[in-house]
Amino acid sequence: MTDFGHTPKHLLPQQVERYLATLSKLYAQEGKRELQQLLVNAKVQIEEGWSYDNWNGGTYGHALYLRVPDQLYLPIAKSRDGLQEEIARDFNNLHNIQNEFIDKVFIEMELAETGDWRMDSGLLLTTTRVVSPEAADRVWEDNKFRIFLSHKSEVKRETANLKTKLSYFGVSAFVAHEDIHPTKAWQDEIENALATTDAFVALMTDQFHDSDWTDQEVGYALARGIPIIAVRLGRNPYGFLGKFQALASTWDTAAQDIAGLLINQDRMLAAYIEALRKCPSFDVGNLLSTALPKIARMNTQQIDEAVTAFNSNHELQGSFGFNGSKQTIWGGGLLPHINRLDPRTFEFSRGFPKTIQLAGTKQPDDMDEEIPF
Repeated sequence: MTDFGHTPKHLLPQQVERYLATLSKLYAQEGKRELQQLLVNAKVQIEEGWSYDNWNGGTYGHALYLRVPDQLYLPIAKSRDGLQEEIARDFNNLHNIQNEFIDKVFIEMELAETGDWRMDSGLLLTTTRVVSPEAADRVWEDNKFRIFLSHKSEVKRETANLKTKLSYFGVSAFVAHEDIHPTKAWQDEIENALATTDAFVALMTDQFHDSDWTDQEVGYALARGIPIIAVRLGRNPYGFLGKFQALASTWDTAAQDIAGLLINQDRMLAAYIEALRKCPSFDVGNLLSTALPKIARMNTQQIDEAVTAFNSNHELQGSFGFNGSKQTIWGGGLLPHINRLDPRTFEFSRGFPKTIQLAGTKQPDDMDEEIPF
């Protein structure tokens, strides 16, 4: 077995990391969190020439080894074979290198260093937490970006309203006083949420530091190394939070401000595009449009999905923030951002309701007459 420190004999092993990065983004778009988490946390090794066939001048199959921490390996141990086959198939669908492919993927548990058996016994106190899929399902909504909202109980009503607004962006937000299942120990459920959240938001009100729990929640998030946002709602960040630039916001604008900071996270962008498809009203469409200027990149598939969402959702088509009919207030809408991010050129169709199409695409005769919004 060889790793990336040597000079490869074949082309595919040199580009494994690039294809794994692309595959991670694909899994994020498809909501396959389990597979993406395996790729992101794996130590990767490849065995070149694991198999050989003399077809087409010689075809080489490589073996890809993904070594993951035990907290990721143990929950998928029984379903490992199927996951290995899926990763190999999806990887081979991405690359275009002739006469080479990934023949086998092996997901293995990373061997613990000496002394870790004590931690594995479950008797040592540890910050590492294994959360079952059932426990995660109690806490989060499927295929949404996960945000833990750390707050003082005095602002529970404002925090609940913030959770609702964030949901429009494709976010599943955890608010302890709302989301803890009544039959479960509340501290366990909070730790389940902290161990599986994609991002952490500290709502820095005047009394934030007075809580027995907020500082502990912050410490947990810092230890995990996940994105952290400190929203200044009366108090500046302190302690370890002080190294993060505070987000100056209000309760009215916090949802769009938070979404704008996180929109370029792979899972957040995928969840946002799905949220466009489900947009329930003109007003929500205007709210969602506030994230458009913050998007730094979109691939062709994501742009096509955003265009499809707009064309199939009358609420988006009717919202000023997406149709661009009140530019002085809501900006130019979705179209200029699509053209900013894609080498192709899009344009509005003629007729009503307006749709977005590739420039030069012919429209049906019954849509020749343009009716403005």
